[in-house]
Amino acid sequence: MLTKITDVPDYVAAFKATGEIDKDDYKNVLMPEIERIDKAHGHIHFLYVLETPVKNFSVGAWIEDAWTGLKHFRGWKKIAIVTDEHAVEAITDKIGVMIPGETRGFKLSELEAAKKWVASEN
Repeated sequence: MLTKITDVPDYVAAFKATGEIDKDDYKNVLMPEIERIDKAHGHIHFLYVLETPVKNFSVGAWIEDAWTGLKHFRGWKKIAIVTDEHAVEAITDKIGVMIPGETRGFKLSELEAAKKWVASEN
């Protein structure tokens, strides 16, 4: 399930993933917020807290994730992925060369630092 995180600035799309994640989570929770922020601000600061293993994401969720990235390719300003899965954190740090904006991985214990970093405009 994806839930919106609300204790971030209005220009930050922030979500927490728990349990099973499917394409409906992306279509009904994530995409409307991404669309709103992109339209209102012209760029997207994105915080994704993974409190569930990536194996809990359905194939449909992965397809929606890829589509979201491509659809808003020019709009990504900052992406913070917060997880205790080392491989996901490492990949997040490396994908920055392939997309506009900055990316950074954080551990779950660093959630407050991730919020501060993703919300900064510099």
